[in-house]
Amino acid sequence: MAISPTLLRTAGALVVVGAVTVAGIDAANSASGSDARAKLTLIAPAAAGGGWDLVARESQQALRSDGIVNNAQVVNVPGAGGTIGLSQLDNLSGQPTTVMITGTVMLGGIAINNSETTLADTVPIAKLAEDFEVFVVPKDSPIQNLEDMIEAWRANPGGLPIGGGSLGGIDHIVAGQLAQEADIDPAAINYIAYSGGGEVLTSLLSNTVGVAVSGFNDFRDQIEAGNVRALAVASPEPLEEFDVDTFIEQGYNVDLVNWRGIVAPPGISDEDRQTLIEIVSEMVETEQWATAVERNRWKESVLTGDEFGEFLDVEQARITGLLEELGLV
Repeated sequence: MAISPTLLRTAGALVVVGAVTVAGIDAANSASGSDARAKLTLIAPAAAGGGWDLVARESQQALRSDGIVNNAQVVNVPGAGGTIGLSQLDNLSGQPTTVMITGTVMLGGIAINNSETTLADTVPIAKLAEDFEVFVVPKDSPIQNLEDMIEAWRANPGGLPIGGGSLGGIDHIVAGQLAQEADIDPAAINYIAYSGGGEVLTSLLSNTVGVAVSGFNDFRDQIEAGNVRALAVASPEPLEEFDVDTFIEQGYNVDLVNWRGIVAPPGISDEDRQTLIEIVSEMVETEQWATAVERNRWKESVLTGDEFGEFLDVEQARITGLLEELGLV
């Protein structure tokens, strides 16, 4: 897939920003010692306002409010489907006071960017929860429902810009799956990638794109305010908390779920890994976290340690296979 010079220039700029950011993280950790309960940095490998950023900040609040970690901070390192943040985490080898939020999007980013660093190079800590993708249009869009969108898409696949997250991420994959289900060549769609859910929403409301796809929480406020209209949600089964039908209910076999998890840098000790697993295990038992899960309409799905590592191996193979099937890599 050809990537525009603008995207390449942006990626280059983000590498510089990421390098500066990780230098700051490294210096902070060096100054604070190696006790994750004293100070823990959570890398959100995307811009502010997106799903990874939300998980990082909800985790930060839960860790702080219950005194699990004395000082929890969030650092954003956006770009390339999370792989810039991933490479920065890899550079922090042996440092147990930094972790990174990850998820389905990063698996796609690794595949489509041919990333030298993969999640197999990290230390798996925990899978936390699952989030759900939703397609939306502005309230004044002539597209009233999913069938209207499909009809317009079939008539001119390139004429309906679809805005979403990074190339190869879950937004891109779900758009490709829907195109395939609708007998549209996934490689022919006009997919425009952004670095975070906030940018996706801005592009939709400014009519830069005709349809946007992202996690529900990126659009929640605007859906509830009536400024955007939800067309369908990607879920294996109907969701009581969503007042919108799934793709499956509307006749399209699209159900890819966006999970969120936490990984640590390579080279940390078994003792430090166990401490991080205990920190996260305590966090997901807090009332603050339970409230976050309910508020954000996540589905709890906790795996820790080696069990999470096995899940990552299977998921990477599955997502890479989907991208190959859709002709996106």
